[in-house]
Amino acid sequence: MRADILFRVLFVLYCCEAGLFLVLAPWYPMWARTLSPLPLGPLLGVLLHPVGRGGVTGFGLVHLLWGAHDLRQLLRRRPRPERRAESDAGARV
Repeated sequence: MRADILFRVLFVLYCCEAGLFLVLAPWYPMWARTLSPLPLGPLLGVLLHPVGRGGVTGFGLVHLLWGAHDLRQLLRRRPRPERRAESDAGARV
């Protein structure tokens, strides 16, 4: 049970970090400096165009929404008292 919660917390952190990066990074000058030396061919022009940057930003927003959704589910999911009593009784046997 604790491994599941730990996985969910790490996933929420990943989504927030990746989402923020993907939302902000395409609009900074380092985006072009980082992508220019890579052998991307025609894809380089797409990623440097404002529409391509907007697409990357949209993908970042999807990550942020997904992380917020999972965080909401994680915070809403609380063990019921009867389930906790049953699991404690089963652990004692």
